[in-house]
Amino acid sequence: MTNVSIIVLDFGSQYTQLIARRLREDKIYCEILPYHTCVKEIKAKNPQGVILSGGPSSVYNEDAYEVDTGVYTMGIPILGICYGMQRIAVDFGGSVIRSSHHEYGKAELKLQASSSLLADCDDDRIVWMSHSDKVDKLPEGFVPIATSDNSPFAAIANEQKRVYAMQFHPEVQHSEEGYLMLRNFARKICGVSEKWKMEHFLKEQIAMIRKKVGTAKVLCGLSGGVDSSVVAAMLYEAIGDQLIPVFVDNGLLRKGEREQVEEVFKINLKTPLITVDAVDNFLTKLKGISDPEQKRKIIGHTFIEEFEKEAKKHDGIKFLAQGTLYPDVIESISVNGPSEVIKSHHNVGGLPDWMDFELIEPLRELFKDEVRKIGLELGLPESMINRHPFPGPGLAIRIMGDVNVSDLTILREADVILLDELKASGYYAKIWQAFVVLLNVKSVGVMGDNRTYDNTACVRVVEAVDGMTATFAHLPHDLLERISRRIINEVDGINRVVYDISSKPPATIEWE
Repeated sequence: MTNVSIIVLDFGSQYTQLIARRLREDKIYCEILPYHTCVKEIKAKNPQGVILSGGPSSVYNEDAYEVDTGVYTMGIPILGICYGMQRIAVDFGGSVIRSSHHEYGKAELKLQASSSLLADCDDDRIVWMSHSDKVDKLPEGFVPIATSDNSPFAAIANEQKRVYAMQFHPEVQHSEEGYLMLRNFARKICGVSEKWKMEHFLKEQIAMIRKKVGTAKVLCGLSGGVDSSVVAAMLYEAIGDQLIPVFVDNGLLRKGEREQVEEVFKINLKTPLITVDAVDNFLTKLKGISDPEQKRKIIGHTFIEEFEKEAKKHDGIKFLAQGTLYPDVIESISVNGPSEVIKSHHNVGGLPDWMDFELIEPLRELFKDEVRKIGLELGLPESMINRHPFPGPGLAIRIMGDVNVSDLTILREADVILLDELKASGYYAKIWQAFVVLLNVKSVGVMGDNRTYDNTACVRVVEAVDGMTATFAHLPHDLLERISRRIINEVDGINRVVYDISSKPPATIEWE
C-alpha cells in the first residue's frame, strides 16, 4: 500500500475533502480519518504530518469535538484550519471566544512575520473565512504570522514545536495561494518528498480487487457515465470474465443514452453488456412522488432490486460494484467525521440487510478529475472520459415535482438543444456541467397570435474543478439567447427559459 504522507482529521467541515484534494494535486498522498481517531491508529500509518480540519462546532461547547491530544506529542508537524486552529489554541493553553464581528467570505490576509508556512506567499492576498469564533489569547510559544481586518490572529505558528494554524480555509479556490500554503506545510515543514501518482493507485486497486474477489463474480451496475464506466474497466482489468456488467434502463436517461452506452461498451470495453429494461418499474414507483429525498431513495432501492433480479440468473456472484466518489460520500453521510448531510446519493450508504452482496467501491476516495485520469490510464476514449457528470437518479431530480413520461420527454428535448449549442460553440469542453431543469412553474406567453400557458425551463451551467464548489458560467448573451430561442421554438410545452446564476455554496449544482 501507498505510504500515507499526511493524515487529515475531520471535524465536520464540508471542505475537509478539499484539503485532501489540494494535497493530491501536488502528488501528496493523504487519508481522512475521524477527528476522534486514537493516536495509536494514527501512528500505525506513519504519517509525516497531521492536519486538523474545520468544523461547525465551537470549542467552548460542552460536547465540543476533541482530538486525542497524543497527536501533539508524536513529534511530527501539526496544522489546524478554522476549528482546527481553535482546537489547537485551547489545547495548548490559549483561549477562544465568540467574535463580535463574524467573518464569512473573502478577507484580505496581511503577513506579519516570517514563517515556513507562508513562504513565497504575497502580502494582501484574498483568503476565504467562515467563522463566528476567534482566538482571544495565544498559547505560550505561539506568534501571529498573519492578520485580517477582523482576525488579529488569522494565522499563528510555534516554529519550535512545528505547530501551525490558520483561521481561514486555504483549501477552497477562493483563497489565493492557499494551495501554496498547504504545499509549504507538506513539502517544506513535513518534508514530504514522495510523488503519489494515479497509476500507483490503479495498480494497488487492481491488486486489492483480485485479492478480495478471488474466484467469485462481480455484478457491476452501469449508468453510462464516467464513474461506472471506469469502475467496469478497472474490474475487467482485474478479474476479466468474472465481471458481469449490467446496464439498467430506468427511463430517466437523456435522449439516445441507452443506445450510446451499448455502443461505447461494445466497442471500447469489449465485454458483453446485459441491458435490463426497467422503465415501467421505475416510473410506476415514482408516480405521484415529488419530494426529492423520496425520489432518490426510491430510485436507489429500485436499482438494487433490479440488480438482485439479474444476479439470481447467474451463479457465483458475491459482490456488487459501484462508482461512488468522494463528493457523493461527503454530501450523503458522515463517514469520516461529523459532517452534515446535504442530500442522499442513491449509491452511498451500503446495501439493505436483505441483500447478500458485498460492496466494491474502488473510486470511493477519489474526485472526478482523478477518476478521469484513471480512465485514460485504462485506455478508455476521451469522448467517454470527458463527459459531463450525470446524476445516478437521472432526470428525476431535474423535474420539480412528479416524474412522468410527458415531462421526461419535454426535458430530454430541451437538454439535447442545450448540449448541442454548447458543443457547437466550444463551451462544452470549458465547463464542468450543463443541464436543463423543468420547474413545473407555468406562465403566460404568446406564440403567434395565441396565448400560451406553459412550463418554465431553467438552464444550469457551472464551472468547477472538483464539484465540491462551483460558480455559474458567464456564457455570452448571444449564446444564451440562441439556447432560449431554440428551446422555446422547438420544444412543445415550454414558453419561458431562465438562467440559474447561483453558485455552490450556498446552492448545490443539481436542484434536488
